[in-house]
Amino acid sequence: MAMASSTRNASTACAQKGASLIVVLILLIVVSLLGVGSIQIATMGERSARNDRDQQIAWQAAEAALMDAELDIDPNGMGTGSRRSTFAPTTDASAFVLNCGSSSTNRGLCAENPTGKPAWLSVDFLSTSTPKTVGWGDFSNRGANTYPTGGGLKSYQAPRYVIEAIKDPAEVQTKGIVESRYVYRVTAMGFGPRQDIQTVMQMIYRD
Repeated sequence: MAMASSTRNASTACAQKGASLIVVLILLIVVSLLGVGSIQIATMGERSARNDRDQQIAWQAAEAALMDAELDIDPNGMGTGSRRSTFAPTTDASAFVLNCGSSSTNRGLCAENPTGKPAWLSVDFLSTSTPKTVGWGDFSNRGANTYPTGGGLKSYQAPRYVIEAIKDPAEVQTKGIVESRYVYRVTAMGFGPRQDIQTVMQMIYRD
């Protein structure tokens, strides 16, 4: 009888050790899953913060391009653009080219397209071969290629913009002759640390 009791106790002890091992393994799995989940949440948070930072860099670049365009356009104020006279007569849009110009004097100047897409939707802001967009500093006398670039916490490349002459609903009369008046729609694209991170901003400039 004593031997049978001893055998039964040994079996019970083995069963308890087996149950304890299963419980420990389950706890290890749960802790591991929690750890992996925490890592994924932290990674997603860091990625979200980095994306927000990159978008802010692109947004600031686009805003800088709009300000640069003001210096390019401004014919009467504080602007120092090298082609200011192009914008002086707001009743003359002859310098603006359909599908945007690419020469040294009318680069990025786009005529209004009454039937198709507006120029800012069809122009290639990334093109470096005979570009039809204006780079930061090209005409504002602030020095082309001086915009801080290089990735990291800087833009991948300098922002670019186009200027469209669109008819102003308000007309002017000069010596009894009704003339169409134009305002300028400026569309700028800024870049984040990577070229595929882009922000587009617009403004209407009225003289």
